[in-house]
Amino acid sequence: MDYGHGLEFGAFITPTAVDPQVPVTLAQMAEASGLDLVTFQDHPYQPAFLDTWTLMTYVAAQTERVRIAPNVLNMPLRPPAVVARAAASLDLLSGGRFDLGLGAGAFWDAIEAMGEPRLTPGQAVTALEEAIVVMRELWDTSARGGVFTDGRYHRVHGAKRGPRPAHRIPLLIGALKPRMLALTGRLGDGWLPSEAYMQPGDLARGNTAIDEAAEGAARDPREIRRLLNVAPPSGDVSAWAAKMARYALEDGVSTFIVASDDPRVFQVVGQELAPAVRELVARERGTRGTTEAPVRSVASLARRRAGIDYNGVPAGMRAIEPGDFTYADVSSTYLRGGAPGIVLQPDSTAQVVEAVTYARRHRGVPLGIRSGGHGISGRSTNDGGIVIDLRRLNAIEVLDASRRLVRIGPGARWREVAAALDEHGWALSSGDYGGVGVGGLATAGGIGFLVREHGLTIDHLRAAEVVLADGSVVRTDAATHPELFWAIRGAGANVGIVTSFEFEVDEVGEVGWAQLAFDASDTEEFLTGYGAVMAAAPRDLTAFLIMGARRPGQPRIAQIMAMVDSSDPDTIIARLQPFAELAPLVQQSVQVTSYAGVMANADLGPQHGRGEPHARSLLLSEITPEFAAEAVRMLDAGASYFLQLRSVGGAVSDVGEDDTAYSHRAAQFSVVALGADPVRLDAAWEAVRVHGRGMYLSFDSSTRPERILDAFPPDKLERLLALKHEVDPDGLFVDNFSVAQYDAAEVAAAS
Repeated sequence: MDYGHGLEFGAFITPTAVDPQVPVTLAQMAEASGLDLVTFQDHPYQPAFLDTWTLMTYVAAQTERVRIAPNVLNMPLRPPAVVARAAASLDLLSGGRFDLGLGAGAFWDAIEAMGEPRLTPGQAVTALEEAIVVMRELWDTSARGGVFTDGRYHRVHGAKRGPRPAHRIPLLIGALKPRMLALTGRLGDGWLPSEAYMQPGDLARGNTAIDEAAEGAARDPREIRRLLNVAPPSGDVSAWAAKMARYALEDGVSTFIVASDDPRVFQVVGQELAPAVRELVARERGTRGTTEAPVRSVASLARRRAGIDYNGVPAGMRAIEPGDFTYADVSSTYLRGGAPGIVLQPDSTAQVVEAVTYARRHRGVPLGIRSGGHGISGRSTNDGGIVIDLRRLNAIEVLDASRRLVRIGPGARWREVAAALDEHGWALSSGDYGGVGVGGLATAGGIGFLVREHGLTIDHLRAAEVVLADGSVVRTDAATHPELFWAIRGAGANVGIVTSFEFEVDEVGEVGWAQLAFDASDTEEFLTGYGAVMAAAPRDLTAFLIMGARRPGQPRIAQIMAMVDSSDPDTIIARLQPFAELAPLVQQSVQVTSYAGVMANADLGPQHGRGEPHARSLLLSEITPEFAAEAVRMLDAGASYFLQLRSVGGAVSDVGEDDTAYSHRAAQFSVVALGADPVRLDAAWEAVRVHGRGMYLSFDSSTRPERILDAFPPDKLERLLALKHEVDPDGLFVDNFSVAQYDAAEVAAAS
């Protein structure tokens, strides 16, 4: 039976403690010889051997490409919960290069001497099965709550999940007897016997037992890789190649692990034997028409969503499906839970074109475009649809140092951008959290900690490369496709996918960074006072205010995060002093740092949002007592648990109102409120929003059509509609604040 797996070759190295560097050097030589895998036996009771786990960790640090595995791990001497943590850690540290070989136990006299109870063969199999369940549960960080199992030999009661490995760690089970073979078929990812312990026909009989168990567990037997520990080749390489080719074609063996501590053997295997075996097998498979082994399991395939052509994914495109190991890391955003049917991760503009073409063939399913995954408002995830995830387009490069012109990919995070620009003494104002992706913010506006002095992020955009709905790629700037360039700056999600931005950034040295907390018991007065301070402040000060609901028996706390574009302590204190006079300070931190240091506040790991965020946005010309009273009433009623006011104005107002699609540039504040119940939030918000005009798309999660007119006045909306009909006439990009919700007649009526 040939299962159609690609062929791999590895080494089985003795973990000798006599000269501890020897197994490390051998592993490096195996890698240099082109082998795919290095493995080590695990006998913790042998004083002549290094501890296998410690050795594997050290080898992982001393190699770059080769995978590492125990051959096989002595599970009776290793608690499965600890093994799970150690395996995940090693996999993360090695970049996903760890495979886990497992054994039920042998040499029981030695195991008993180490303090563990002797088990019968049947008991040992049961214990191993329980261990596998524990480990897989602990690796499943997509589930909520702790892990509880109450097995006969292994019990965990509320163990915390994680860390999650870098990839789905394959479990390779060393098995010969019927119960172990059946376990391999039900739960294993690979069968790892040794040729030296096998009789003629054992491979065929073992495969049959594994296949029957796999089918009984509703698995495709081809999901289970067949490995074999073999003796080192000697004599005629062609004869050994023919032997291994027979193992592959007749017994399904696809990974050959050579037991040797001779680096010359590694060289022969990697450079002579492996190519010869691959050539023989490929030739015969071509004649037979052998079907390649499935990439995804039966369980994974069962989770595919209706209406998506999974077989039609463009060749070479990274695609993640609901059953894939990494799906939980890409299905949701920072605040929004999602369950897309497929996530495409292009790595070039050409692949973005292919992804758009693929999406056009699926007009019946939702389409989300994602850069960094942080978005509050946008529909960059969905339920059952397609997500084009741009995280792999994350390059940051300097185009012209004299002009401070840089090119940035949409998938870069602002923390990464700030760090790269800081090396040159530059910065680009870009929101308040370094985990946000460039693409979403840089097509909506960008209200950051330097906004009053340096303007919005979009105000620094000089050119962009855009993939349109028909798959064409255009470069746009003030002179080329100027209408598209106008729209990109404030309504970019409507007109295409930006695959690179060219920004002219600012010279920014050290800055003053303050985090202040106040007793804001007189909340209305504090809000109006904050507004007055900002109205009178020089442009080098930008401050954001955050406030939540009052806690029983405690004063309401208001937090102000402020940046002063100066490294002079006296200037920094002078700018901050008016805040100190608003209310009693309960906590303060003021430091001189870099813009990059402030933006390093982000975790760039996966986003695991749950549920549906409810956010409302307003642009405000001033903070009046009437606005303050309604905002406090909203908080006190429990309709909102988070209220943020960002100072704007300054340089933002210097740009002409008609120069970009972003609107309401005269506003001095951007307001956002988050609530748990959208009905209650909207009821309270109505009394708040009448005090301002306009809204910032990035901070509003509602789906009411009127929000489009809130964001864009009728003349701009009419202009956007005309461009939308030109570049996206069939409405491909409609799942993120589409202006196509309005038609020309409605716009005319609104004006």
